[in-house]
Amino acid sequence: MDYYETLGVSKSAGDEEIKKAYRKMAMKYHPDRNKGDKAAEAKFKSISEAYETLKDPQKKAAYDRFGHETYKNAGGGATGGGGFNQRGFSSQEFHFDFGGDSAFSDIFEGFFGGGGMGERGGHAEMRGSDLRYDTTITLEEAFRGKDIELKLRTNVKCDACNGAGSEGGTKPKACPSCRGSGKMRFSQGFFMVEKICSACNGTGHIIENSCKICNGAGRVSKYRNISVSIPAGIENGARIRLAGEGEAGIRGGRAGDLYIFVSIRSHKLFSREGSSIHCDVPISFATAALGGDIEVPTIDGKKAIIKVPAGTQSGQILKLRGKGMSIVRSAVRGDMMVHAVVETPVNLTNRQKELLQEFDKDNQNSPKSKGFFSKIKEFWQEL
Repeated sequence: MDYYETLGVSKSAGDEEIKKAYRKMAMKYHPDRNKGDKAAEAKFKSISEAYETLKDPQKKAAYDRFGHETYKNAGGGATGGGGFNQRGFSSQEFHFDFGGDSAFSDIFEGFFGGGGMGERGGHAEMRGSDLRYDTTITLEEAFRGKDIELKLRTNVKCDACNGAGSEGGTKPKACPSCRGSGKMRFSQGFFMVEKICSACNGTGHIIENSCKICNGAGRVSKYRNISVSIPAGIENGARIRLAGEGEAGIRGGRAGDLYIFVSIRSHKLFSREGSSIHCDVPISFATAALGGDIEVPTIDGKKAIIKVPAGTQSGQILKLRGKGMSIVRSAVRGDMMVHAVVETPVNLTNRQKELLQEFDKDNQNSPKSKGFFSKIKEFWQEL
């Protein structure tokens, strides 16, 4: 049997081509799709055996040079005798690494709707957890930026053992149950199942003389003070990542990260859209009709004068350039959009009513009304 012929690829095939061929054939001959078919079962074993060798660069190189002679007199191997190969599995069993091998992980998901086992291994489990902190600031603070002090209770490195977990800083020994791998393997039918070693909790090491302060974990729970600088112009819902500021890892493992999630309170005057600040400003009927200057507040706490053109309509937007929101990592500011809200006077005196009635009789300069009634006239004529 030639492994390349088994997978239907040439000897010059690369890793991706081999993986693709294996994936296709494994899907086709998998026992779950061919229940009771002994030929399919045998085929599935042979392609799994071939892929187990060809996916490993060292095994593939040896196989390319010596062929099946590679496995003779080597303490058993992939083709016979019930011996053990380099991974420690019986040659009559087939290893499927659900998390590490993306080819079989895809197949496993296709059959069972599940994913791989995730990050694991001797030291992968020792990394500290990521932490999250939610904070709420005002729109003015988002404009200016803000420095905040956090007081968090979290796991930090044990000073007594310097994070080693053992008295006197002695090095831990490899776990005898998993031989330092942090994981145990056992067979279930055609599959080789893998789980975290319960003896060492996946660390791969055993502490014989544990530190009395941290009980061998290499970390203790304490309050920490952390300074966080929120940049000017930050968006609502933005996330700030502080690398290495999360929980300390187990026995000197890498620390996790701290994530700051920022929310911005609603403002009583302003609303924000990207780098623009919006504000509804009431304008008197006379100012809207005749034009004039009005004073408006700005997000930086100052005042600005804006010119209102004669004939301004309610809802019209007047722009103040450079008076908007700060932009992160930039000296430039956005614009402020003033939304004109033309006020209709109330509680009029008799004299004011008379003047308005006279004005209305002589008024021939209402462009929106004129256009609206023209459209109504056309609509009626079409009926």
